Amino acid sequence: MNPNVLMLVAGGVGAVVAALVVSFISSKKFSQKQAEALESARKEFDERVRQMEAASEKELGRRMKEAEVAQKAEILRQREDIERENRSRVEEIQKMERRILQREETLDKRRESLDSKEGTLAQREQRLGEREEEVRQELARYKELQGQEIQKLEEVAGMSAESAKQELMDRFLDEAKQDIAATIQRMEQTAKENVEREAQKMVALAVERYSNDHIAESVVSVVDLPSDEMKGRIIGREGRNIRALEMATGVDVIIDDTPEAVVISCFDNVRRETARLSLELLVHDGRIHPGRIEDVVSKTRKEVDGRIREAGEQAIFELGLEGIHTELVWLIGRLHYRTSYRQNILLHSKEVAHLCGMLASELRIDPTMAKRAGLLHDIGKAATHEVEGSHVQIGYDLAKRYNEPDQVLNAIMSHHEDEEANCIESVLVKAADTLSAARPGARREMVQSYIKRLEALEGIAESFKGVEKCYAIQAGREIRVAVTPDEITDAQASFLARDIAKRIEEERTYPGEILVTVIRETRHTATAR
Repeated sequence: MNPNVLMLVAGGVGAVVAALVVSFISSKKFSQKQAEALESARKEFDERVRQMEAASEKELGRRMKEAEVAQKAEILRQREDIERENRSRVEEIQKMERRILQREETLDKRRESLDSKEGTLAQREQRLGEREEEVRQELARYKELQGQEIQKLEEVAGMSAESAKQELMDRFLDEAKQDIAATIQRMEQTAKENVEREAQKMVALAVERYSNDHIAESVVSVVDLPSDEMKGRIIGREGRNIRALEMATGVDVIIDDTPEAVVISCFDNVRRETARLSLELLVHDGRIHPGRIEDVVSKTRKEVDGRIREAGEQAIFELGLEGIHTELVWLIGRLHYRTSYRQNILLHSKEVAHLCGMLASELRIDPTMAKRAGLLHDIGKAATHEVEGSHVQIGYDLAKRYNEPDQVLNAIMSHHEDEEANCIESVLVKAADTLSAARPGARREMVQSYIKRLEALEGIAESFKGVEKCYAIQAGREIRVAVTPDEITDAQASFLARDIAKRIEEERTYPGEILVTVIRETRHTATAR
C-alpha cells in the first residue's frame, strides 16, 4: 500500500479517537478503568501508527532506491545511444573526408593532364602557324603559275578566259538541264509510285468494304394490264379519262399497240412514279372516271411523299447520322427520284457517304462528319428544276438555311471546285464523288459526247510541236502521245508530258484522272556490204 495513504488513514483514526476521548472526559460519564483502558488503547494505537510510519518510510526508501536505479539505467541507455550515434557520425565524416581526398587527387591529375595538353596545343599551334605560312607562299607561287598558264592558253586558243568560261558554262548548262530533267523524271516516278500505292490501297479497302449495284433508270415506266380491253377504259369516252390522268399527274400516257401494257413518259421521276402507282390502283379497282382519278392521284401523292420521307430516314439510319433537319431529310429522300447520267442520286450520295467514312477511318479521323458531308454534297439536285441556279449553290443555300456545319458547307461548294477546300472532309467528299461517278458502269453518256470528248483530248495533245500522233484510250482515262525523235529529246519528252497534262487541267472538265504517256522511239540501222 502507498505510504502516503497509510499516513492519511492513521491520522484520520487518531483524530477520531482523540475526539472520542475528549467527548468522554467532557461528559464525565466513564470510570477509572475505562479511562485506563482507553489510555492503553491509545498507546497501542500510537504504537501501531509508529509501526505503520516506519513501514511506510521503509517502503518509501525502497521505492526511491528502485526509482534511482531505473533512472541510472535510463541515463546509461541514453548515453550508449548517444555514443553509438556519435560513432556513426564520425564514420560518415571519415567517409566524406576520404571521398573529398579522392576528388582532390582526381582534380590534381586532371590539372596535370590539362597542363600537359596545353603545352602540346601550344606546340601544335606553333607548327600550324609555320605550315600556314608555307601554304600561303605555295599559294602565291601557284597563282603566279596559274596566271602564266592562262596567258599561254589564251594565246594558243585565241580566246580570252571569260569567253572560254562562258562556252563551258553553256555546255555544262545544257548537260545539267538534261540531268535535271532525268532526275525530276525519276523523282516524279518514285513519288508517283509511292503515292499511287498508298492511295490505291486506301481506295481498294474502301471499295472492298462497300459495293452497291447501280441500275440505270429511264424516263418511261410501263404498267401491265390484265387485258387489252382495259386500254379502252383508260382512254374513256372521247379520251376524258386519259386527259384527266395526264392533267392530274403531269405525265404523258402512251397507249400503242404494245399488248397488255401502257407506257408513262415524264422526265420528273416523282410525277412518273405517282402516275404509275395511280394507274395500277385504278386498273386493280376497275372504277376509272375523272372524279375517281383525282381521288386516287391525291392519295397516291401522299403515299409517294411518305415514301420519300421514309427513304430519307432510311438513308440517315444506315449511315448512323443524327441531328439533320426534317426538311433536309425529305429532300434526301427525294434524291431517290433524281438521276444524273442515269445514276440514281440517292444511291450515289449514300455511296459517297460510305466511301468518305471509310477513307476517314483509314486516315484516323472521325468518320461522322465525313459521312454527313458526303450524304449532303448533292442535296441541291433535289430542287434544281424548281429553283434557279446550279445544284452546288442551291445545296449550299439549303444546308446553310438549316444550320449545317461549316465542313458540310465547304464540301458542297468545293466538290466541283466552285470554292477551295479548307478541311479534310471536303477533300474526302471530292475524292469519293469522283470515285463513285467515274467507276465503270456507274454512269452512262451519249456516244456523240463520248467521241467528242476523246477528240478534244487528242486535239490538245496534237497542238504541241513535235507530236507525231496521239491516241485517247481507256475511255479517255489515258492519252498516249508519239513524238518525232529528231525534234524531241528524252529530257524534252518529260517536260512535254507535264505541259500536256497541265493544258488538259486548264481546258477540260473531267472526273478522276487522265494519264499522259509520251513515247519517243529511235531506230538506228546499218547495212553490212
